[in-house]
Amino acid sequence: MGSVKDLTILKKPTAKKAGTGIFFFSNRYSVFDYGEMPDKIENKGSSLCLTSAYFFEELEKKGIKTHYLGLVEDGKVRKLDEIEKPVNEMQVRLFRVIKPVKKNGYDYSKFKEGMVNYLVPLEVIYRNFLPEGSSVFSRLERGELRLEDLGLKDYPTPGMMLEKPLIDFSTKLEDGDRYLSVEEAKKISGLGDKFEELVKTTKEINELITARVSEIGVRNEDGKVEFAVNEKGELTLVDAVGTLDECRFSMNGFQLSKEILRRHYRKTYWYKRLRVTKGVENWRKILGRPPNLPEELRDGVARMYQAFANEVIGKKFFDVPSLREVVKELKDLMRDSNR
Repeated sequence: MGSVKDLTILKKPTAKKAGTGIFFFSNRYSVFDYGEMPDKIENKGSSLCLTSAYFFEELEKKGIKTHYLGLVEDGKVRKLDEIEKPVNEMQVRLFRVIKPVKKNGYDYSKFKEGMVNYLVPLEVIYRNFLPEGSSVFSRLERGELRLEDLGLKDYPTPGMMLEKPLIDFSTKLEDGDRYLSVEEAKKISGLGDKFEELVKTTKEINELITARVSEIGVRNEDGKVEFAVNEKGELTLVDAVGTLDECRFSMNGFQLSKEILRRHYRKTYWYKRLRVTKGVENWRKILGRPPNLPEELRDGVARMYQAFANEVIGKKFFDVPSLREVVKELKDLMRDSNR
């Protein structure tokens, strides 16, 4: 499936019928597009699985359709409140993945309004906050974004909260992600008049995630979602949602994401080599194996994933301290490593 999730297909999707499959959320992680890194993060997979299940179930209560069917425990498909222990398997509906033709760029002519049972070839990004280094600033400078797209009259500054979320789009099925204008996104999506529904639904997902995490002292800065069109022609949320891998969250200014791992690697010789080799043919092989994480950092990040899941769900599935305690530990660790 990928560097983080695996997929077992139980029933293949067809042109008119959804299939079914099982996502296996692994303890692997990936940074800088390298692929699987050498360490495993304990219980990362099950914490992502449970967090995503929580948000899928809450969104379905609000009438938002998803591909989620349930969690798999002891071979049975169950809802979150029925499971006794952490699990890393989720049963989902599957839809056709139709690749654009790579020809003079990419040809999306296969994606036509009225199609059913297919993955929409977009990553949809909501942005509530503009951190320093956000792509939004460079895209504004190049004229790829306009102030009105952000709902702003004046040029934004790093660290700015947006009054209204920005809904952004990038490609999903190309060799590399490419940001798209609203017009381009609508054109390649195959959604036609349903495109406005996609935007509206993304805002509703953002609102629900923001409301829940704010209750535990966490800020929802941005996140990504993916959609399919089901066999009835209905827009359907797919993949995973509301996790530390899909979203950028922060607590008291501390990033609750893989950013802490990126910061560690940016201080290594391996990263210096990556900056030179990335993009060259066979660059991963040329670059070589990344160094292992320090044990304290690896274990601290594992506790971060688990504590976040405990507090979002409101049930202590994992025997770890509170999220605030874990964040304090990680802040102290990062401060010591910078001395």
